[in-house]
Amino acid sequence: MSLYSAVKTVANKNNKSIYQIEKDLHLSNGSISKWNKSIPRADALQAVADYLGVTTQYLFILARKENIHE
Repeated sequence: MSLYSAVKTVANKNNKSIYQIEKDLHLSNGSISKWNKSIPRADALQAVADYLGVTTQYLFILARKENIHE
């Protein structure tokens, strides 16, 4: 799983869309989906983690955990 997929998983559990997160945090449209192939800026990742009520570490662990099982 990519970092984007980890964010999407947590967002779905919180009944939030990626679009809504980007809008609420004033991120450019599609910026989170780019995390599928690149590493995000630290401040953007922290803002998303705070918004979702998790830590950045949790998102990285979730992304890594799913990669092991694929």
